[in-house]
Amino acid sequence: MNKLNVKNSELVIPEIALGCMRIADMEVNDVETLIKTSLDEGINFFDHADIYGGGKSEEIFAKAVSQGNISRDKLLIQSKCGIRPGFFDFSKDHILESVDGILSRLNMDYLDALLLHRPDTLVEPEEVAEAFDILHSSGKVLNFGVSNQNPMQIDLLKKYVKQSLLFNQLQLSIMRTGMIDAGINVNMKVENSVDHDGSILDYSRLNDMTIQAWSPFQYGFFEGIFLNNDKFPELNQVIDRLANEYNVTNSAIAVAWILRHPAKIQTIIGTTKPSRVSDMSKASQVNLSRKEWYEIYRAAGNKLP
Repeated sequence: MNKLNVKNSELVIPEIALGCMRIADMEVNDVETLIKTSLDEGINFFDHADIYGGGKSEEIFAKAVSQGNISRDKLLIQSKCGIRPGFFDFSKDHILESVDGILSRLNMDYLDALLLHRPDTLVEPEEVAEAFDILHSSGKVLNFGVSNQNPMQIDLLKKYVKQSLLFNQLQLSIMRTGMIDAGINVNMKVENSVDHDGSILDYSRLNDMTIQAWSPFQYGFFEGIFLNNDKFPELNQVIDRLANEYNVTNSAIAVAWILRHPAKIQTIIGTTKPSRVSDMSKASQVNLSRKEWYEIYRAAGNKLP
């Protein structure tokens, strides 16, 4: 598994992480197997959020870690907070309460990273800064980041927050490429020239932020998986051909397409099946050529200017 050196920190992370949103209803034995398989494949970074399964995902993860006698030192644990029923909340009190709840459910003393989960338009950045200072000085959170934020929102936080914002978790897949499209179609009067993200891809590279790509197999928001989907015959034909040439699965090619970008994007896979973890981890061994990368991009329905 290839590693990424996270700028402005001492973190060294795998380029593939395991998302834990879907583990809430699994058996403890199965979660233990999932975690150990991930570790065997070099994936020691696990992404949580306080809303995943209403907190149950973190609870069952903790039980599996305990049952499997897995050392905390072997794990990099990230969680997110800020989404509440019907609204967002980046208030100081909520952030502090959320982290205490996360740590209690995970049965851990600290998080390797905490992300603010989606933007809160009512954010008071001074309160975020106070919360981060308390969490960092107490040792409860070692590193910080955001999720689904644009450059101006990040800069607003950076004006007040002392700690480096290391991560921005953003939706990215072969069929969800807004942050890429606008940069390719500069000065064009076409749909893909519209910049919905404030040049977040270039901003991240310029400011040494690591993008974490979520939903790497989805098209639309949550409309479904594009792999093996009859709606996308040309795309799947290209992906399947490359999977055969590289002797990996089509899911590995989909992940490898994200990893190929020089922004050094970490991809979060959300599978609950150990066999698929093993399959997807092979993406780290695939280095798509520039020609192959653009062939996949065009097969997804994108036209180059």
